[in-house]
Amino acid sequence: MITKILIANRGEIACRVIRTARKMGIATVAVYSDADRDAMHVKLADEAVHIGPAPSGQSYLVIDRIIESIRQTGADAVHPGYGFLSENRAFAERLEQEGVIFIGPPVGAIEAMGDKITSKKLAAQAGVSTVPGYMGLIADGDEAVKISGEIGYPVMIKASAGGGGKGMRIAWNDQEAREGFQSSRNEAKNSFGDDRIFIEKFVDQPRHIEIQVLGDQHGNVIYFGERECSIQRRNQKVVEEAPSSFLDGATRKAMGEQAVQLAKAVGYHSAGTVEFIVDGNRNFYFLEMNTRLQVEHPVTELITGIDLVEQMIRVANGERLALSQGDVKLNGWAIESRLYAEDPYRGFLPSIGRLTRYRPPAEGPQAGGAVIRNDTGVTEGGEISMYYDPMIAKLCTWAPTRGEAIAAMADALDDFEVDGIGHNLPFLSAVMAHPRFLTGNITTAFIAEEWPRGFDGVQPNTDQSRLLASVATFAQFADDSRKTKISGTLANHARTLGSEYVVVAGGDDWPITVTFEAGNIGIRFEDSVSHVVVSDWTPGAPHGRFTLNGKTFGIKIAKAETGWRLRWKGLDQVVKVMAPRTFELSRYMPAKKAFDTSKQLLCPMPGVITQILVTEGEQVEAGQSLATVEAMKMENVLKAEKRSVVKLVKAKIGHSLAVDEVIMEFQ
Repeated sequence: MITKILIANRGEIACRVIRTARKMGIATVAVYSDADRDAMHVKLADEAVHIGPAPSGQSYLVIDRIIESIRQTGADAVHPGYGFLSENRAFAERLEQEGVIFIGPPVGAIEAMGDKITSKKLAAQAGVSTVPGYMGLIADGDEAVKISGEIGYPVMIKASAGGGGKGMRIAWNDQEAREGFQSSRNEAKNSFGDDRIFIEKFVDQPRHIEIQVLGDQHGNVIYFGERECSIQRRNQKVVEEAPSSFLDGATRKAMGEQAVQLAKAVGYHSAGTVEFIVDGNRNFYFLEMNTRLQVEHPVTELITGIDLVEQMIRVANGERLALSQGDVKLNGWAIESRLYAEDPYRGFLPSIGRLTRYRPPAEGPQAGGAVIRNDTGVTEGGEISMYYDPMIAKLCTWAPTRGEAIAAMADALDDFEVDGIGHNLPFLSAVMAHPRFLTGNITTAFIAEEWPRGFDGVQPNTDQSRLLASVATFAQFADDSRKTKISGTLANHARTLGSEYVVVAGGDDWPITVTFEAGNIGIRFEDSVSHVVVSDWTPGAPHGRFTLNGKTFGIKIAKAETGWRLRWKGLDQVVKVMAPRTFELSRYMPAKKAFDTSKQLLCPMPGVITQILVTEGEQVEAGQSLATVEAMKMENVLKAEKRSVVKLVKAKIGHSLAVDEVIMEFQ
């Protein structure tokens, strides 16, 4: 039996592997870079080895340093997690030469399926339907444009060794094909050390549905149903669920059997995922096979009750599968939301910094029968680095039905407290409340279609505005009560406080009356609508549970300069609570003017300047590429918004810039 596993990875997946290994009584070794010296996976493991500087190309991707760590600690097996070296044939071969067990598929399967060009050819030979495309190597941008035109726009430009949305672009014309080819190649080289690119037809309005497979070293392969991964942004999955609300039993069976057929054709063992694109008529086409554990594997575990990491370890140890296809049962529904360090209000640009507050919701069974699981690799006070993937955590919920799982996720997101960095919690909440998502009417174009100009928050309806007004009034009443500094109960304090307020929430003004009866605060609006608010929240607490008319909500709350900042269900509003006279006077306050940055190109995220594409004095046209910023392994091309002349270029290639730092100025 395997006795010590080195995890050649970091973050939440390293922590995930450690948890299962510990449950099985297997010792673990973590590896870490300079940036991860105090990371959670380092603290959880039995041993930890430093492997180099922060950039992954100098640490996590250096095979020799991983091998040296294995020798140093005496580990007899390696789990690669996902990303980094997980699908690197040379790494698997090196482990084989060292006599170390690779907790993953055989080298031949990695070579065949890890390379997307080869895998599509083999899939076609195995009778699996594939998307039309060009599988040969592409030399440069000109050839990419020629091939794209022959296939017919739109096309998908993809890195052969890619994964996790890295090295992928959709091109709708020649210019986008040329630029997309270069950016994809650069990202692929930086992320995987392999810059080969291929192009295939982009199927418009598709669903992304994948099949989880598991095989042993004795020729047995089974599948565990499907995961729907259609909620994507820039080809990066954001929300996943299992099963899919779109598939019927016959399609599920056909996709599963094809996935097993392909796995057997390449002698696959261990956990793997066969990804398909599915059109509106449930026709499905092979996209790729990921020869590793997927980021979204928890939702499969939640609906099957199977620990996939444990199964991978047992298969690597030479054991036969203890399950047959008939033993796999799908129970209930699971949702996964990926919490990213990115600012949804700034085009989802990466955000770095210290987690000044990180309080996930309580895991385990919940009232009502739901279950919460949170896979994470960070703790409060930790740093989110610019060198790695921006994912902070994977929040999962399980419930007997899809509607219940979504409702549980919405509540869990409301109870998830994160401060210190930009994050996508508001956006995830907005997805959970969206009518299209609730009905399952989704495609991979969902985000682009519903937020075509980017995410600018959720606008409250009248009932939500009244709810936030009531909570803010409760907060103001409690805060005013504390300020009276009179000993005794809140009821005694109430006698010294005013009962008339005006609440400004969004574009609404609400004259209200506050009453205090039987330990509850009553809030009556001018039109006689009333709420009774009950809460144990106290001023200064960043989160509270508020019960309004018998229904309880988790709401993030903080004192703002002009009121109370409330975050709930994707809403993020400052609500002002004022005495009537103060409200009247506030109408005379002049609006503060924003600083004019129209003649500057500002760095939209923390990152490194990798290209300056214009010179001082050069006239640029609207849409022309100006500079490239690399952040969290992704390339971002900055373009001119209008015709202008470059006055001054302040940044230089290789410079690390902060958010809103000036790159160049225009006349």
